[in-house]
Amino acid sequence: MANFIGLSLAWLFAFLAPSAFGQDAKLIEVAKKEGGKIVAYGSLEADTMDAIKEAFEKKTGLTMDYWRASATKVVDRAISEYRAKKPLFDVIVTHDSTMRLMLKEGIFAKYRSPSAAGFPKQTVDSDLGPRYRDAIVDIVYNKSLIKPADAPKSLEDLLKPQYRGKLVMPDPSQDNTTAQWVASLFKIMGKEKADKFIRDLAAVKPMLVEALLPAAEHITTGEKPIAITYIKFVVTFGQKGAPLDYVRPGKMLGVGSYLALSSKAPHPNAGKVFIDYFLDDESMNILAKRGEFVNRQGVGLAYPDPDKIQFVEMIHLDTKGFAEKKKEYQKIFLQ
Repeated sequence: MANFIGLSLAWLFAFLAPSAFGQDAKLIEVAKKEGGKIVAYGSLEADTMDAIKEAFEKKTGLTMDYWRASATKVVDRAISEYRAKKPLFDVIVTHDSTMRLMLKEGIFAKYRSPSAAGFPKQTVDSDLGPRYRDAIVDIVYNKSLIKPADAPKSLEDLLKPQYRGKLVMPDPSQDNTTAQWVASLFKIMGKEKADKFIRDLAAVKPMLVEALLPAAEHITTGEKPIAITYIKFVVTFGQKGAPLDYVRPGKMLGVGSYLALSSKAPHPNAGKVFIDYFLDDESMNILAKRGEFVNRQGVGLAYPDPDKIQFVEMIHLDTKGFAEKKKEYQKIFLQ
């Protein structure tokens, strides 16, 4: 009887499998006929996307071109191309607020990927699909320059005299995500305390750089020992030998990330194939091994003490909100 049940189940899965995989294969074949390539714009680091690109091309036989820039530059380029009616991209991969700016422009087509089933319902947006990762911003430091016992224990510690001249951070008057982070500090500090902290932080004259990645690069080279940046860089640069760690204050601000199909994609079917692959297990495991806080169920996280992180989502800003905040922070940080 047991053998009969086992054979019946094996027959059932064998019967069902071609249908599931056949749909993917059919979409891939259609994608090959429309050019066999997919073009993505995004803010996900190039070396991480290179690993996904290699695995994607091997699995599907499609090719992929990826243009990487800060979230701010991604939205600027995508909107410029779209308004000029000459979009070159099929898929955009970047942060929540930036994606919503483009969503309001009509840049995205609604595509429900079958891979979305692997994400908790609370992480799936009705317009953008699964929030595939949470990018968390906090204090990262170089352990070869500052001993863990001497490292700051909180954001407020950055204001202490012993850390003056040692901090690098993205310029909140340039970088969207950093502007969003500064504007959201009230969620973990309270409004009065956050307003004072922002002005005091500007007063210690941190080194300001273009975006979160350059901030991390400055501490890996030893130019500065402390950065406000993504904590995932502890893993990504640590895998290259950089002795980085992050402060564990408990509550940390972060921003979700999505990917979406262009409503005027030159290669729409290839774009769908890529989205299906990107949201599935293989791609999410690649991301997790590189330090990303991914939301797909069953995927483990690589960086130390993820259980000590209390993720607090940053506020959302629209185009007007970003412009106002950047103008405000230019006066505070640059004058």
